[in-house]
Amino acid sequence: MQKQNLQTLKGFRDILPIDAKKRQWVRDVMTKTAENWGYEPIETPTLEPYELFKGEIGEDEKLFYKFTDNGGREVIMRYDQTVPTCRYVGANYENIILPFRRYQIQSVFRAEKPQKGRYREFTQFDLDIFGVKGAEADAEVIAENLETYLNIGFKKPVIIFNSRELMKGIPYEAIVAIDKLQKIGRDGVIGNMVDKRIKLAQAEEYFEQVMDIKPDETIKTIITYLENSGFSQEFYRFEPTLARSFSYSEGPIWEIVIEDYEVGSVGGGERYDSMMKRLTGLDVPATGIAFGFDRTVEAADLLGLIPKTNCSQVLVTTFDKKYQSQTLEIAKKLRQADIKTELYPDMTSKIGKQFKYADKKDIPYAIVIGEEEVKNNQVSLKNLKTRDQEMMSVEEVIKKLA
Repeated sequence: MQKQNLQTLKGFRDILPIDAKKRQWVRDVMTKTAENWGYEPIETPTLEPYELFKGEIGEDEKLFYKFTDNGGREVIMRYDQTVPTCRYVGANYENIILPFRRYQIQSVFRAEKPQKGRYREFTQFDLDIFGVKGAEADAEVIAENLETYLNIGFKKPVIIFNSRELMKGIPYEAIVAIDKLQKIGRDGVIGNMVDKRIKLAQAEEYFEQVMDIKPDETIKTIITYLENSGFSQEFYRFEPTLARSFSYSEGPIWEIVIEDYEVGSVGGGERYDSMMKRLTGLDVPATGIAFGFDRTVEAADLLGLIPKTNCSQVLVTTFDKKYQSQTLEIAKKLRQADIKTELYPDMTSKIGKQFKYADKKDIPYAIVIGEEEVKNNQVSLKNLKTRDQEMMSVEEVIKKLA
């Protein structure tokens, strides 16, 4: 039989256990931080009606995974989590208590060119507040964002922020070009605007207008909130050229960067009151951020912030069927004591092979149960690093490993 192509599609990936554990650790930190601030989890479907996203994203609609399903409906795979959450709030409005704080961690899909830290299927961790018009809501999300990255272990996460209100009069096409300043420079930005049929003189005027932007009262409110929350100027900076390329962005906009990680921002947020009203008909203010979860994990791993974790703390070896009841009982007691315990599943394997298996999986301890151990109502605990082995009771094992 011909061997099948076992490679993943370009831009998609398998995640091995060692990487899945790293992702789980980062996810747990982000989730715990969000819940400590009062945010609640939600989930939305992978497929949404195409009409929901149509005209809401801007230039990046070309990246949609869009198709007609078996029912003849135009659908889109979840492009982001902000638009579906607006639908969610509108659909469940009667059961939602405002202000509503939500977090969400799911896959999103974009048909873009894969690059380092960027895939066609990737995970986002979103955090939003619905029902608060004032800049204090934006400031709270920003403060939570900083605490999240400090809790992961980053020494100096920095929030870069601006406001779309300060860009009134500048067309969206010019804003998208200005947002690329860090990548393509001033001449590239001007050229990009000209390519979009903006006259050269007007393009230069738009650029100078942005460069002359100064903080308004909304920005000052956010700065005061951050300072009062214990975040000094080293954790934030006002950036007049930050534009955010989403067409629904309005009011305060921000990105979070890790100064030791050079790939780019690891998250971006904005206020989007108008889109919420446009999609749902409800006058419910909304603000929030989408963290690039994959980039966050990559940065944390690169900087050595993720602790090494083992799926199993101990391997219970099995090499004699007549002791099966004892091995099962001991494994059960260890798990009840919240000790991660793996039972070797093949009783025909020699004990040496089982020890090698534990070494390969970096399991630190193994338990041996044979005739002598059963006779003395004990087990032998073997340290697979030092090779030391001692006989003890199950209660002593639990005390040592718990």
